[in-house]
Amino acid sequence: MRDAAGRKGRRPESKNPGRRRVALFAALTLAAGAALAGCGSDSGPPVVTWYINPDNGGQAKLAQKCTQQAGGRYRISTALLPRDSTAQREQLVRRLAAGDKGIDLMSLDLPYLAEFANAGFLHKFEGSQAGQLTKGMLAGPLEAAKWKNELYAVPFNTNTQVLWYHRSVARKARLDLGSNSDVTWKQVIAAAEKTGTTVQVQASRYEGYTVLINSLVASAGGQILKNPEAGKDVKPAIDSAAGRAAADVLRTLGRSKAASADISNSDEGTSQAGFNADNGGFMTNWPFVYTAETGTLNDLKTQRKSAPAGKRAALDKQIKEQQAKVDDFGWARWPGVVKGKPSAPPLGGINLAVGAFSRHTKEAVEAVRCITSPASQKEYMLGEGLLPTVESVYADPEIRKAFPMADLLRKSVDQGAPRPITPYYPDITAAIQRTWHPASTVSPSKTPGATARLIVAVLHDKELI
Repeated sequence: MRDAAGRKGRRPESKNPGRRRVALFAALTLAAGAALAGCGSDSGPPVVTWYINPDNGGQAKLAQKCTQQAGGRYRISTALLPRDSTAQREQLVRRLAAGDKGIDLMSLDLPYLAEFANAGFLHKFEGSQAGQLTKGMLAGPLEAAKWKNELYAVPFNTNTQVLWYHRSVARKARLDLGSNSDVTWKQVIAAAEKTGTTVQVQASRYEGYTVLINSLVASAGGQILKNPEAGKDVKPAIDSAAGRAAADVLRTLGRSKAASADISNSDEGTSQAGFNADNGGFMTNWPFVYTAETGTLNDLKTQRKSAPAGKRAALDKQIKEQQAKVDDFGWARWPGVVKGKPSAPPLGGINLAVGAFSRHTKEAVEAVRCITSPASQKEYMLGEGLLPTVESVYADPEIRKAFPMADLLRKSVDQGAPRPITPYYPDITAAIQRTWHPASTVSPSKTPGATARLIVAVLHDKELI
């Protein structure tokens, strides 16, 4: 989402498909042009190649900005990875396993850091270098950039989920919600049933579903693995009271009339669409769902400024309707599982890592410093809707205006639940998705135990997924 987001499978996409295609084409064009220039620049400055995950052009813009700030010491070329998180990992693993010297920088999804670090694929940041690059960063994202207490990446952006709701629906259900509310999943589901609306989640068989399950288990006070650093000898901890409580939430939602009709195939985009439907009521999702609505409102206002007189009345009507939609958009902390116990919201995002075989390590580290600076993270948040890892950015006036829930987001990131940090994460998440899907078939008494047994069997080559 991202994401994984962000997210943990695919990244949040622009609401405007045409704009997204243009942005991606621009990013590809920039990457291709820079790469070609690099091929014939043996006498010029080093070219640092940065493998990026797809976004709406934000990373390409940062590459340009940091190239300019380098003052000729190096240039940054971007190379686009596949959209799917798993495919990104596969491409990078194949190339790094072959000792590829052309991977200087990479945007790496959080769950894969341990695998890459354990395999010797990443440069380790040590001493003063590590301290300078992570100054002022939030604890949650920083821990997700470490393996065995060593820093192998610098948090570039982070992401978390909150409970989004329509204020009008919450009022109708008489559910008192606000930024500091501690509401439970059972309360949210009951409110949706009472009002004839839906609770939208990401429950397709993909990484976003693992994100949901992991946070449910963590919110109940448990964890999926007891000792993730043990590699193949890891001991699953999901077969516990917390695992059963998480399973109970999913079973309840999956069998509730509050579940969306497509819950078994739901991801970030479909849940966003379901929330915006006439019967939408509640949703857990990343912040891009809010910026999509404010972005539409700002676009309409921009059109109104230059519109001919004959079109202004229609635009005024659209602006009024969209403003009402934004005003009805509420947010609260991600729901809890146990009443009175604060939830552990999902934690997503992207780490910036330096390839272990890079010929330009010094320049790549300098590029990391520029790309992850507070100014760069602010720019990326405003442009892409993904959250900064530097705490001070959340207090910036422009950020607070664009994200009125900035304090909630910062707190949720800092108290978020990272997925298990283990070199065998791909096997772990596959086992979880297989045994917990679809949500309506989850059994509190059986599913957590089945997951624990499958994890052990897969890691010891006794079963294939």
